[in-house]
Amino acid sequence: MHWGEESYSRKDENGNIISLEEYEAAHPPRQGLSRYTGMSRNDFKLFAICGVGFMLDAYDLFIINLVTPIWTYEYWGGLSPSHKVGTYPLLLRGAVNAGANIGNVIGQIGFGFFGDVFGRKFVYGKELIIAMVGIILLISLPNHMPGPTRNKFWYLFGFRVLMGIGIGGDYPMSAAIVAERSSLKNRGRMLAWIFSNQGWGNLLGSVVTLILLACFSGPLSNGDYGKLDGVWRLQFGLALVPCAITLYFRLNMPESRKFQQSGELNAIADGSVNSSATTLNLPEASYSGNEKEAAQIALEQKLAEHANKPKWTAFANYFSEWRHLKVLIGTASTWFLVDVAFYGINLNQSVLLMDIGFAKGRNEYHTLLINTYGNLIIAAAGYVPGYFFTIAFIEILGRKPIQIGGFLITALMFGIIAGDYTGLGTGGKFACFTIAQFFFNFGPNATTFIVPGEAFPSRVRGLAHGLSAAIGKLGAILSGLLFNYLSDKSRLGVAKVLWIFFACELAGAVMTFLFVPETRGVDADAIDYDEQMAKIGGGGYASGSGYAGGDAVRDYATNDVGKEDYAASSSA
Repeated sequence: MHWGEESYSRKDENGNIISLEEYEAAHPPRQGLSRYTGMSRNDFKLFAICGVGFMLDAYDLFIINLVTPIWTYEYWGGLSPSHKVGTYPLLLRGAVNAGANIGNVIGQIGFGFFGDVFGRKFVYGKELIIAMVGIILLISLPNHMPGPTRNKFWYLFGFRVLMGIGIGGDYPMSAAIVAERSSLKNRGRMLAWIFSNQGWGNLLGSVVTLILLACFSGPLSNGDYGKLDGVWRLQFGLALVPCAITLYFRLNMPESRKFQQSGELNAIADGSVNSSATTLNLPEASYSGNEKEAAQIALEQKLAEHANKPKWTAFANYFSEWRHLKVLIGTASTWFLVDVAFYGINLNQSVLLMDIGFAKGRNEYHTLLINTYGNLIIAAAGYVPGYFFTIAFIEILGRKPIQIGGFLITALMFGIIAGDYTGLGTGGKFACFTIAQFFFNFGPNATTFIVPGEAFPSRVRGLAHGLSAAIGKLGAILSGLLFNYLSDKSRLGVAKVLWIFFACELAGAVMTFLFVPETRGVDADAIDYDEQMAKIGGGGYASGSGYAGGDAVRDYATNDVGKEDYAASSSA
């Protein structure tokens, strides 16, 4: 399979140095597959391979929300008062729910680091293998395991962590690969397309559960709840089929030119190449004829010698400067704040539906069915449409306005529910949760994934994105571990937990305003090249003094969002 590249890199396929204008002249915008997607053929290939994997990742992460009631019936005696309510220990349930997110942290940092040091090709596909092994071991839980029931759930916890390591590795790798192969004009939309598969994964989980419950409706309606054992194993296990289909293409992905050329700059950053290795530090007037061009070519040859060397110190060197570290603080803190609320709601949506009086049925089977319907309605009415609004408006409104607006509106919804929790009816609470899901995804849940994929140059993008995601997942872990415990009526209760989510969303809006730059129309690799050339006296191509020329980086955008805005935000 051919992996196309539509992103600009300073050297073409033959190693010749070219400007952004020359690249555009040789590679005019391709006709999208349709006016609705705006994707070229290469974009669609990226979507099919990276996106399908992300959909499956989301499916496995969020299916736990629908599996938890089934486990409660099968292993802990049921949900209703006549079936020993609460015998599934709250902290154990929180640990099992958070297991995949704990694994995410390891995978996001580990795969992000190794992806930057050894390259995307070296690691891509391995994360899917780890996730598949975790799923296989998860559904192989032996029902006759000796000891108390909790031993089974520590087994499930362990292999949900393993599965989560693989899922976590997909975040930085898919984001980096898509960002490095997409055109600047369409990059944000492509990242939004990839991330939208989280919505399809969530929706697919509800649909699969409905189908499986229908297949077992006969025995379940008659009280044969032993059949639930087959339901939850199939819920997890069906994800293996598309995983296996996707795996081959990931393992055979070539390295992108943009990543390779960005990695060459580590030689300047770590001092391996400096002004003494070139003549670029001489005054402009001292050059005659083609000496400037010859010096630049000599430098590129020197840099190319370092292209395939492991880049162990690149991250530390890059973020030793406050202007870069400030952006990382912004992307990581906002991801943390949104994930506290987002995962608090999504990992426990079934619990919330029962608490607000929605998921009540005639018997256990009917309760499971109503609960699945509620999750499906929220996904179809709020969750999935939010992603498509992001896709439609990300290149029009920009990332920062969407993120701030989403934080504020979700805060408003949580404030409404928490402020009148006892007086607001089931329908009102359900509507507010649905609106909140919409603005999570037409807001910070999507943009906190997109911005780290654009704000950092390719040579540190994997770990920077992975670290931002990992800190975000710490928020998800807190919610997974503590939501059930704190929302118990004998402690804080649901309303006060929602006030905590309200505060997190407001803080996210403030941190976005102060620390997160607008990345629409900004090529972080161009800016990075400019900065590194300045260190040895050479010309850059983001500033117009080098090969790419002028304001071409800015001209990709439909307005004045570009390098100047990014630099101002980063250095403030």
